[in-house]
Amino acid sequence: MTARFKERYETTIKPALKKKYGYKNDMQVPRLDKIVINMGVGEASQNRGLMDGAVADLAQIAGQKPLVTKSRKSNAAFKLRQGMAVGTKVTLRRDRMYEFLDRLVTIALPRVRDFRGINDRSFDGKGNYAMGIKEHIIFPEINFDKVEKIRGLDIVFCTTAKTDDEAKELLRGFDMPFKA
Repeated sequence: MTARFKERYETTIKPALKKKYGYKNDMQVPRLDKIVINMGVGEASQNRGLMDGAVADLAQIAGQKPLVTKSRKSNAAFKLRQGMAVGTKVTLRRDRMYEFLDRLVTIALPRVRDFRGINDRSFDGKGNYAMGIKEHIIFPEINFDKVEKIRGLDIVFCTTAKTDDEAKELLRGFDMPFKA
């Protein structure tokens, strides 16, 4: 079974980008490289049980086991010691990446309250796009009754595009709802 968005990329998005930007070779056409999902759990320094819930939630959202990130330095102001768990992240590639993007665009983002589109100025200048979500419960995999704390998460789309315009056009092909 192939991912629906992967098929869309090959059949419609790739030829459209090739025509618009005048690429000679298929390998020049920008593509989605990976999606990194990050969830910070700063309160885990006081309560270690919170990290388990965050890891379980992110595993359900992403469909694969997340990595627990640890602090690099000690910081007395945040009551942090070096090596303490401070968050969790997961990197999606290939079919899982396309399936996650499909669920994000078609199911999760429309469930956001007062949604007017995502900011189109969050590109980094090298063709990567980052966005934040305030509530992780917009994903249908999360059972709202079993969530102990609503958390935000960051999603970074890494593309092979050289410019922000090319990356924006690529993400638009996947129906990313940018503000007009």
